[in-house]
Amino acid sequence: MAKALDRLSFFERYLTLWVIGCIGLGILLGKLFPQAAITLDKISIYQVSIPIAICLFLMMYPIMVKIDFAEVIKAGKTPKPVVLTLLVNWCVKPFTMLAISTLFLGIIFKGWLPGVEVVKGGAEVELYRSYISGCILLGIAPCTAMVLIWGHLSKGNDGHTLVMVAINSLTMLFLYAPLGGWLLGVNKMPIPWQTIVLSVVIYVGLPLFLGYHSRKWLIAKKGFKWFEEKFIHYLTEVSIGALLLTLILLFSFKGDLIISQPQVIFLIAIPLFIQTCLIFALTYALAKWLKLSYRDAAPSALIGASNHFEVAIATSTILFGLSSGASLATVVGVLIEVPVMLMLVRVCLKTKKLFA
Repeated sequence: MAKALDRLSFFERYLTLWVIGCIGLGILLGKLFPQAAITLDKISIYQVSIPIAICLFLMMYPIMVKIDFAEVIKAGKTPKPVVLTLLVNWCVKPFTMLAISTLFLGIIFKGWLPGVEVVKGGAEVELYRSYISGCILLGIAPCTAMVLIWGHLSKGNDGHTLVMVAINSLTMLFLYAPLGGWLLGVNKMPIPWQTIVLSVVIYVGLPLFLGYHSRKWLIAKKGFKWFEEKFIHYLTEVSIGALLLTLILLFSFKGDLIISQPQVIFLIAIPLFIQTCLIFALTYALAKWLKLSYRDAAPSALIGASNHFEVAIATSTILFGLSSGASLATVVGVLIEVPVMLMLVRVCLKTKKLFA
């Protein structure tokens, strides 16, 4: 155990403390300098925040450059983890999200979520129904970017994670609208094409392209030993630093919201937390039953548990408006995503011995 800790960087060893500190700092900055946070939050293209996009790129590039692309080809030839992830993402997760959010927000917490709101088109909707709609939009948007960080931190198979990111991105283009339209009861649910395409290009395509070519060039120029011992060593801290900066930005953007509506955010967070843990546990257990190796099981479970919050926020804004309860629920999804996923990464690392 001591040797394993020695191999961790300063940031990795105390990552939980850094995350808690950055969340607090983000909320404080959002409260002290609300106008600065609002201005930064408005710098976006098709609901994709440019400051967040830059941070996510800095998180993704170090992971992409570490990937041996022979592993990607090998992962693509292993169908079990791919099929498992697709089944959980599209045949289980949307329906458990609907059931859990309805149980908590529509029944158990209904009395604490009073009032109605006027949505686009002038229709009045009970707020709890709007919150459930936001949860559904999160449940049908599987993660296609941040999961590379979670898979990497869990010491999983980066090649498999990358293959699943590519498949998820493609699948979303075909299944997101019809499944979301059916679950929401919306006949013609718009697809945020620009958001999906732009986020995949920025978070996956660009770092993948640069990672592949810079890895090839650096190894040819400096040798594999220098690449592994010098270049990669410093990039790990860049990736973790970008993650922490992302947290500060996210929570500074929404700091005022957290302070003004803490009880509503807490109530919405409960079903989202339960859903995330349930899907993780189910996928992890199925991976064990299918006799997957730990390196494939961990990213499979983490992919199922996480969400593509940019797409969910963009869709809720298009359908219901930026100030709607649905949009608030998708924002709560953003706020709990990183702390909960880091907790699940720790669960993976602690249970690694259960797998062959």
